[in-house]
Amino acid sequence: MDSSTFIGRRWRASALAALCVALPLHAAAEDLMDVYRLARSADPVLAAADAARGATRETVVQARAALLPQLSAGLSFNEMRDPDAPAGDPNSAPRSRTRVASASLSQVVVDVAKVAQWRGTEAQADAQDATYRAAEQALLVRVATAYIGALTAADALVTTLANEDAFAQQVQQADQRYRNGLSALVDLDQARSFQAAARANSIAARTALANAREALTELTGTTPGTLKTLRNDLPMNPPQPDDAQAWVTAALRDNPALLAQQRTIAAAEAAIEAARAGHLPTLTAGVDFGRGAGWPLPIAATDGRTVTTAGLVLKVPLFAGGATQSQVRQALHLRDGARDELERQRRQIGRDTLDRYRSVVAGIGQLAATREAFDAARKAYESTRVGRQLGTQTMTDLLLAIQNLASAQGMYSAVRHQFVLDRLLLQQAAGAITETDLAAVNALLE
Repeated sequence: MDSSTFIGRRWRASALAALCVALPLHAAAEDLMDVYRLARSADPVLAAADAARGATRETVVQARAALLPQLSAGLSFNEMRDPDAPAGDPNSAPRSRTRVASASLSQVVVDVAKVAQWRGTEAQADAQDATYRAAEQALLVRVATAYIGALTAADALVTTLANEDAFAQQVQQADQRYRNGLSALVDLDQARSFQAAARANSIAARTALANAREALTELTGTTPGTLKTLRNDLPMNPPQPDDAQAWVTAALRDNPALLAQQRTIAAAEAAIEAARAGHLPTLTAGVDFGRGAGWPLPIAATDGRTVTTAGLVLKVPLFAGGATQSQVRQALHLRDGARDELERQRRQIGRDTLDRYRSVVAGIGQLAATREAFDAARKAYESTRVGRQLGTQTMTDLLLAIQNLASAQGMYSAVRHQFVLDRLLLQQAAGAITETDLAAVNALLE
């Protein structure tokens, strides 16, 4: 048996067959960018963020509209009956009708509150734009997390099935040796115990793989096909720049969640200004047009003529029951809360960035260590298998060697996949992740 294999040809064949059962057959394997393109067009989270952005932009239009000319028109028709009107009196009639057509044009001249509200809606729209950028970046990471999670779960299933098959072989051999009187019953019982535990792990691994693939379905709205897997050789370069504080500085400057919160504070400041403007006078210019008619009697000396009225309206607030001051205090509290939230986010993003940076750096060492552990466990298995055949090793030694090899293989696979994901998480924390970064990961698939 070739020592470069995981355990043997039979083990690999069993694992591959099981994996083919777990995954649907497609003409071509899907890669990370295929899944991302589907998620980009179908993900409801990103679509909801886009809808929220559009709705917020409309509030800017509405706030600006309040500062533009306002034009309205009206038409009224009335009928009056007077049963006591004397017959034949030219100055009275039992029934009379009036019709009045009017138009009104107004323009705000001075209104500090409305101007402040307009600026506030612009800041809120900017905040929503930043929130949408954060949602775009989050989608990149969610797709990568789900895809890599599916690959990790598939590797885990392969490992557990191969482990179970290896124990099944040992059960078969132990049973034959026991029947031939070459070993004790305890060897058979031990092999069966290890096989049963491996079978339970295989069941759990199947469930984990199904759940991981369902996470992809949740993102794309379609059932994923066969996925391309991570190649063996991975770039082991440290993050660039190779300075943790530089990454934190970039994150505090460019992270879209922080930018959104900063614009939220600007909107809160504008709300304070608008609330304080409740004490200030407003000035509005207006022009009214009206034409009335009545029959059988005219309604006034202007009957049938257009009357134009133009003027300025000055409103000076004197007392509103304390509502204005309350609105100012409320706006101040909201601004203070937004500032506290910004500080909380700054601290969390700074910590998360450091965590991601350290994970990438540590991942380089973990990859080397787990690879070394896997190679050592494979050699130990081969030696123990030969020793078992020569009688220098016990059944327990061989079973433990198989178990250690499976554990080392699973750990190595998990570390490899997590290392790739940690790089993307670091880019996200710094607010710098793009489709290019996802394409770079996609290039590592085969």
